[in-house]
Amino acid sequence: MEEMLDENHLIKIRKEKLEELKKQGKNPFEITKYNRTHTSEDVKNNFDKLEGKDVSIAGRIIAKRIMGKASFCHIQDMQGKIQSYVSINDLGEENYSEFKTYDIGDIIGITGFVFKTRTEEISVHAKKVVLLTKSLRPLPEKFHGLKDTELRYRQRYVDLIMNPEVKETFLIRTKIIKEIRRILDSKGYIEVDTPILNTIAGGAAARPFITHHNTLDMDMYLRIANELYLKRLIVGGFDKVYEMGRMFRNEGISIKHNPEFTNIELYSAYEDYNDMMNITEEIISTVAQNVLGTTKITYQGTPIDLTPGWKRITMIDSIKEVTGIDFNTINSDEEACEVIRKLGIDFEGKITRGEAINLVFEEKVEETLIQPTFIYDYPIEICPLTKKKPSDPRLTERFEIFIGGREYGNAYSELNDPIDQYERFLDQVRQKNEGNEEANDMDEDFVQALEYGMPPTGGLGIGVDRLIMLLTDSASIRDVLLFPTMKPLNNI
Repeated sequence: MEEMLDENHLIKIRKEKLEELKKQGKNPFEITKYNRTHTSEDVKNNFDKLEGKDVSIAGRIIAKRIMGKASFCHIQDMQGKIQSYVSINDLGEENYSEFKTYDIGDIIGITGFVFKTRTEEISVHAKKVVLLTKSLRPLPEKFHGLKDTELRYRQRYVDLIMNPEVKETFLIRTKIIKEIRRILDSKGYIEVDTPILNTIAGGAAARPFITHHNTLDMDMYLRIANELYLKRLIVGGFDKVYEMGRMFRNEGISIKHNPEFTNIELYSAYEDYNDMMNITEEIISTVAQNVLGTTKITYQGTPIDLTPGWKRITMIDSIKEVTGIDFNTINSDEEACEVIRKLGIDFEGKITRGEAINLVFEEKVEETLIQPTFIYDYPIEICPLTKKKPSDPRLTERFEIFIGGREYGNAYSELNDPIDQYERFLDQVRQKNEGNEEANDMDEDFVQALEYGMPPTGGLGIGVDRLIMLLTDSASIRDVLLFPTMKPLNNI
């Protein structure tokens, strides 16, 4: 309560300063533009050319030292911070007195010449200082900064001011997204937009957000995936398409999950899941090399080598490697259930052999996959949109990529048999009727699209936020989302 009173008192003082400026006809909020000629980085990087020349810079005051008739201040802009020398001799008594009343957090413009101080710090010798914005709320105390994690996520605007490394993470995020687009564009992929509001929740196993369209008087869903629309475009004659954008899943929040997240899905006609493995490896390793300058990174203390040549192993063989159990020798559902009971894995009701294989993998294998590993050939029960494996129709041509014990992408040889697809949708509907809220709905229009004919196609989805977490060594998905989903404080 005492801290709140102190803050309220400081806000009151700052508002009084603003009122005084208004009385003098100097309301900073009436200023609409400032002609900035250089950023802090421009000045520092081009000192040899700019020394002694006038520049105009602008930014937020983050430090200020008053020394009688002369002062130093540091301002922070998008590129970093820079020092300025301000004196009564240059500004005159009235303007200098006004400068001394400026607060940490105020945004100012400075015009002056570039020089180096006796301590060799590149600075701007101010000839004119203009208050552009009055900060009415004090920044966190500088030595403690904004460290409360929840508060940082809620007040990202303050987080970005106080913690420069946070801004760097989001600059890297932008570079990663641009590099992914560059790679796909260079390979002839076409970027497209598909609907975010869907009449059917499909394309993934997830609970959707439900909304209502008043004019049509019907419920609609925020998309959980864009897969079925993108494959319609392959039917329509686009050979290579991709979309990067927000997906929405009405599920839990954790360090790995946010209800809205960025995903990229791409599809290529006449290719299969082996081709998707190749492009996954190329995208992730190339992004690391071109954005970070290396394919050898450290994530949360664990060294990870993203250099191409990643391990590729079937789900069944990976289970055998870790547990010694070979599901190739287990053919019945009953025997599979007995095996997972012996492993101490809990499950409810009856499950199939394929479901048992996936359960053992998730419980025993996934966390062991530290270096990049492609796990492929998944049971058909968990792959309603994937082609069967010709040599074993109980399996599908699907893979997921695991790094650091975490899944980063999912890919198929896409199912293009409309009859098979219809039967699998029926099974999904049955599962939903039995209580599986993540099962797909029937999408008869998509089946109809397949009836016109979709060529053999490879498809891939990559969790962009998770990839950014990996490449920025961020522990939580909230660290790479500017505004993660948070429960409002007044509802807690």
